[in-house]
Amino acid sequence: MQIDGKFVVKGKINDVWAMVLEPGTLASCIPGAEKIESTDNKTYNCLVKQSVGPISVKLQFVVNLTEITPPTYVKAVGRGEALGKLGTFGIDLTVHLAEQAAGSCEIDYKADVSMVGKLATFGERIMRAKVKSVGDEFTKNLEKKLKEKTGS
Repeated sequence: MQIDGKFVVKGKINDVWAMVLEPGTLASCIPGAEKIESTDNKTYNCLVKQSVGPISVKLQFVVNLTEITPPTYVKAVGRGEALGKLGTFGIDLTVHLAEQAAGSCEIDYKADVSMVGKLATFGERIMRAKVKSVGDEFTKNLEKKLKEKTGS
């Protein structure tokens, strides 16, 4: 399943870059994140709880940053499982940041997500809707964090 999108946040590109790679910021911005810890500067261990309709699932996964060009580009590969033997999943993600006028930054992302097991039975339409709502909430949370940091 291909997922892509872009959004603009108020903040300088270097500030946005630092925040999106910081585990504490990610954990506070990603809805349902219970744990995001870095084991080194390129690896994150994650535990995220999500609900789709009446079904709730905990996703445990590792994300490795495979290509980094500060402050404009990062490529990441994530692999993990839905706890409770609900299946496995993988994600290949690229994120581009671009400085915009008036001290804002555009974030453009593309993800290729693959799922196996009961996770895959949710169907693409339901998963896309969930990803969009999580993305929208992440954007709002990131904007709030940036506002707190810059005081504007």
